[in-house]
Amino acid sequence: MKNAVIRIIKPDDNKALATIVRSVLAEFGANRPGTVYYDQTTDNLFALFQQEKCIYYVAIIEDEIVGGAGIFASAGLPEKTCELVKMYLTKNARGGGLGRMLIEKCLLFAESSGYKQVYIETMPELKKAMSVYEKFGFRYLSGPMGNTGHFGCDVWMLKDL
Repeated sequence: MKNAVIRIIKPDDNKALATIVRSVLAEFGANRPGTVYYDQTTDNLFALFQQEKCIYYVAIIEDEIVGGAGIFASAGLPEKTCELVKMYLTKNARGGGLGRMLIEKCLLFAESSGYKQVYIETMPELKKAMSVYEKFGFRYLSGPMGNTGHFGCDVWMLKDL
């Protein structure tokens, strides 16, 4: 996407990102309990991603935050497995390849951090995102992995790096 900048999250990004995450979930009717919509960490993503081998990338177009995506060492996942998390873009930022750029950066970070697999939890309402994940080689699982606490997600995917 032309004029897009992708950088690592800063403390001042928290409010804009929380608004984007919640508005996108509401837009698709996926703003229900057991999702990041109600997760308190959504309001302070900067602090959440300060853990080792975790990162959150912020997408910016014309000085406006339009979304982001991250790699997180979610609790209970097998060794050398991380999670692709909080992949959200505003409506105007979708369809131009920005999501693909974010996923590519996340997968490169995961691989360079020593992870061997990347896990995703999502929802059927986010069909377009699921099709993008499929193109990256994510395959569907029959059940969840780890202890993310997001019982509202009922689609699970995994990719080998």
